[in-house]
Amino acid sequence: MRPERLTAFSDGVVAIIITIMALELKAPHGDDFSALAALTPIFLSYLLSFIYVAIYWNNHHHLMHACKRVTAAILWANMHLLFWMSLIPFATAWMGDNHYAATPTAFYGVILLMPAIAYKLLQTAIVHAQGCDGELATALGRDVKGVISPLLYLVSIGCAFVAPWIAHAIYVLVALMWIVPDKRIESMLSNGPRA
Repeated sequence: MRPERLTAFSDGVVAIIITIMALELKAPHGDDFSALAALTPIFLSYLLSFIYVAIYWNNHHHLMHACKRVTAAILWANMHLLFWMSLIPFATAWMGDNHYAATPTAFYGVILLMPAIAYKLLQTAIVHAQGCDGELATALGRDVKGVISPLLYLVSIGCAFVAPWIAHAIYVLVALMWIVPDKRIESMLSNGPRA
């Protein structure tokens, strides 16, 4: 299978995930700004999740451009990533509807942790298919952000039961770390392989 086909399928799933999240935003029952203000936790949850989905889509796009061929391991690793991403709308709605209560906030952290692990597995599958001395493996290097992010999610899950606001601050921090697409892969693509 060509990487373009896998990318197109993944793009479609990501579009559906974003649509489902947007459909969870319900209009308020009132005609003034105070009715709208009551939806602030739901909107902020949506905004954070939208940013996370956009980050995954952006980095997935770069990763797939670095992929020269798709193996069965890459297909399944990609489906694993999409599975966990597809749960983001549910976790977002639960957390926002319950005004950032401890258990939904911790669950949201789990749902952010699992795609991070799945993305790392997808990277590993692609590197394995291209060889550990290939351009992608060299570009990824030590992947400090990829190691720190899951650790921060684990900390945030624990913090959710003590002080949910700390967990949210960590979720925002990790999003800010990844908001710029992976420069390592971007540099490799601009210097070489395929467009």
